[in-house]
Amino acid sequence: MTGSDVPPSFRLAYVPGVTPAKWVRIWQERLPGIPLTLVAVAAAEAAGVLRDGGADAGFVRLPVDRTAFSAIPLYTETTVVVVPKDHLVAAADEVSAEDLADDIVLHPLDDTLDWETLPGRPANERPATTADAIELVAAGVGVLVVPQSLARLHHRRDLTYRPVTDAPESRIALSWPEDATTDLVEDFIGIVRGRTVNSTRGRTTAPAEPKPAKRAPAGGARRQPAAGKTGKTAGKTPRGGAGGAKGGKRGKPRRRS
Repeated sequence: MTGSDVPPSFRLAYVPGVTPAKWVRIWQERLPGIPLTLVAVAAAEAAGVLRDGGADAGFVRLPVDRTAFSAIPLYTETTVVVVPKDHLVAAADEVSAEDLADDIVLHPLDDTLDWETLPGRPANERPATTADAIELVAAGVGVLVVPQSLARLHHRRDLTYRPVTDAPESRIALSWPEDATTDLVEDFIGIVRGRTVNSTRGRTTAPAEPKPAKRAPAGGARRQPAAGKTGKTAGKTPRGGAGGAKGGKRGKPRRRS
């Protein structure tokens, strides 16, 4: 099978915490003949997967290299702290970074938040992943500050979370290699942006053909008489009397000699 014979398909990468189900469903409704394959990637690996052609586009966490990738920011996540349910933080509606000063705040190697100064006290070692850090929180070793979607992804019954008002936030974007903006990428951009199925999605479309002019009826169009006229006899008096007055008398016919 040659390259031109390969049926089209679309590969969509997504990082932990992103739920692409809604957009995938719309794709399947609009483009049922083109399969969409989901590619789960770690946040730190997303750029490499897109650069190497492992996916056509992806939901990633900003920032991205804007010299190599195009990106459409979609939403900003709330940052939360994950704690055991019997932790003091669980009694509050929200907390600040200063409220965590006495806690050991775990900092996994796959952390997605851009910290200037980490809150709390550091742990002796950094957990390898967010999932590992969640296990340590459940064991009472410390607390963990993450985007809310990751707290939901790793939900446990013995843990809860509360918003952190002054922590860095994580932004989710749709991204793809700038030099690989294909028609299928444009289709998916349209879906994410909420364009209707009839939208041109930025593609060039042929101008609409003009409607054919209506043909005149055979024999030409009949003109309407001008105001005050009734046809060829307009302005003329009828035979048998000037002005067409009633009761006019006819003269007797002359005899021939």
